[in-house]
Amino acid sequence: MSIRRFFIGLAIAGIFVIGSGLLGSVPQATAETLNFRNLVHVTKVEAVPIPDSEGHLVRLQVREGVQVFENGELAWIKAVLSGDIIRGAGPFSMYSTYTFQDGSTITTHTKGRVEATPAAVQTAAKWSGEIIHGTGRFQGIKGKVTSTSKMLPLEKGEQAGKSLSEGTMVYTLPSK
Repeated sequence: MSIRRFFIGLAIAGIFVIGSGLLGSVPQATAETLNFRNLVHVTKVEAVPIPDSEGHLVRLQVREGVQVFENGELAWIKAVLSGDIIRGAGPFSMYSTYTFQDGSTITTHTKGRVEATPAAVQTAAKWSGEIIHGTGRFQGIKGKVTSTSKMLPLEKGEQAGKSLSEGTMVYTLPSK
């Protein structure tokens, strides 16, 4: 009986070792990290006042600009965000598409929060989220993005200002 248990245990251990070897030989996607900086400005804004408190708005914005990656690549950004803002601060949800010079794209969905002074002047924002889609050389991309922004002061005639951001994308691409 103990010899039988020994051989069963040996067989199970052998299957485990062989299975681990086979799984370990499958090429795994390696995570890539890209740091970036960008400058964007608001190209469209709609704000609807909510009468429950002073300075409460539901806002929809389109932001566009340029993103510079640490590897020297450039991408055009177009972001659509909606926010629930009270006196300049509050949460937002954003979809951003980055179009690279070769036509490849990365699309992200992020959530964050904008900060403001007591006078309702927006000063900074932080957000994070998922990379949800890619085209061209980014087909099948998966990953995460995090970023922080500094809001620049409004210039005469601007409804909403510009921002300088920096952040990181960590992603994997499917094996070829």
